[in-house]
Order: sequence, then structure tokens, then C-alpha cells
Amino acid sequence: QVQLVESGGGLVQTGSSLRLSCAASGRTFSNSAMAWFRQAPGKEREFVAGIRWSSGYTRHADSVKGRFTISGDNARNTLYLQMNSLKAEDTAVYYCAARNLGLIIGDAAGYDYWGQGTQVTVSS
Repeated sequence: QVQLVESGGGLVQTGSSLRLSCAASGRTFSNSAMAWFRQAPGKEREFVAGIRWSSGYTRHADSVKGRFTISGDNARNTLYLQMNSLKAEDTAVYYCAARNLGLIIGDAAGYDYWGQGTQVTVSS
């Protein structure tokens, strides 16, 4: 059974940094894509960043480019999201997601596995 477990969320002030982790178990995703999404209250789930494990290719949403960095540790089967220069508008529940295919896509419906989410709150 595949499990994705996020950690690292919390309450921080504007300009701070956080690192989210997503530990995957049940299978390896070495030929797959994984991503971070986020969902703020009253808003749709939105793509934040994705990574293709086989090549290390990454893609980031325009809203987080230059501030957030997605990375992965194959040996630990763990996905990370380093978030710097946090803003109040980054407040959301952050979800880790994985798909059976290797292409990074921004559509949440295209992902097969999801974590339970971790809350990130940025106070101004």
C-alpha cells in the first residue's frame, strides 16, 4: 500500500523559511513524477512544484519561482520543498502527490497518490 506522509509545516512570520518533507513508502517512484500542491481556504488546489525522479528535472509555479525549491532523495524515497521568503499568500495546506507516469503535470486530477497534507501558516 502506497503512503505519502508530509511533515514540516507550521506557523511562521513573513520572510521566514520552512522545509516540507514527504516520505513515500509502499513503492519507489524512480520512474515517476512527484509534486507539491497547496490549497488555501475557499480556493482550488494549485500546483506548486514538480520533479521527475529519473532525470531530476523540476518545474515550479510562477508564484513561487525563486523562492521555493523542490528536490528529492532517491535513497530515502523522500520529497522536499524548501520554502524561503514566505509570504502571507503562501498560507495553505500543502500536499505531496505522486503519479505512475513520469511527466510532470499541473492538474491535480492526474496524480494517483496523495498525502494527508500539512498546514503552513504565514503571519504578516
